[in-house]
Amino acid sequence: MRNIPQKVIHQYLRHDKKFPHVWCAGCGNGIILGDLLRAIYNLGLEKDDIAMVSGIGCSSRMPVYVDFNTLHTTHGRAIAFATGIKMAKPELKVIVITGDGDATAIGGNHFIHAARRNIDLTIIVINNNIYGMTGGQCSPTTPIGKFATTAPYGSIEPNFDICELAKCAGASFVARSTAYHTTETRTIFEKALMKKGCSVVEVISQCPVSYGKMNNTSSPVKMLEMQRDGTLMREAYDKLPEDKRQGKIIRGILYDIEKPEFIDQYQALVDRVSKPIQVKESGKTSKPTSQECEV
Repeated sequence: MRNIPQKVIHQYLRHDKKFPHVWCAGCGNGIILGDLLRAIYNLGLEKDDIAMVSGIGCSSRMPVYVDFNTLHTTHGRAIAFATGIKMAKPELKVIVITGDGDATAIGGNHFIHAARRNIDLTIIVINNNIYGMTGGQCSPTTPIGKFATTAPYGSIEPNFDICELAKCAGASFVARSTAYHTTETRTIFEKALMKKGCSVVEVISQCPVSYGKMNNTSSPVKMLEMQRDGTLMREAYDKLPEDKRQGKIIRGILYDIEKPEFIDQYQALVDRVSKPIQVKESGKTSKPTSQECEV
């Protein structure tokens, strides 16, 4: 029975304690959680070797349902808590589940500095373009012209490109997929989990209740079709003439480089400054030089 997809997922859930879940009908969070659990299964990661951390929001309920080491923290602070876990327990695979509002608004500072440090976290940003849980307010990714409870005449604020933000801030692995492209999302999750460094995966998801109803797309099926038709793999996008690219969102692995990782740098610093103090023949002691202490 190991190959039946539902059986794979069930073995990772706290299904006897935490269900039914709180997500609305048609929400993409369950699809994305399934992709993540299948990726973890395919990689053979042990439950006790994973720490999953979230802040506040619809997607941030995800750690409540899974049988890993989990931490459900305050709004916007998931990456800060995850950084502490990784510093104390670097052997753990630390996964951050966060939404577009949680990650790039109140948690935006933590987001850019985790990327700048290139700390070994897997940050999954589920982007539904709105604050769904708290009533449908504009988030930093609500597109210009789209409606929200705080933008009844249409948003006039330019929206963040989460992947560009992560890349420019210093993350070493950046990718984007959608709730519609489940096989692709699972594969990207596998690569992100195995990446040494800060990996950021944006997954575009549908919110038919808070976002869809206000923007005349309350059908989950319609929203999934929009993900299918409104996005392109980077390779296909690059082949299009400029006039055909308008309105298309790029998917796939957008950035993947090797660069020093923060925990390794920190441990190297600890090792250098922890060298025994040497006693010279004169009886004087010598501390490590500034060059020796350089990271």
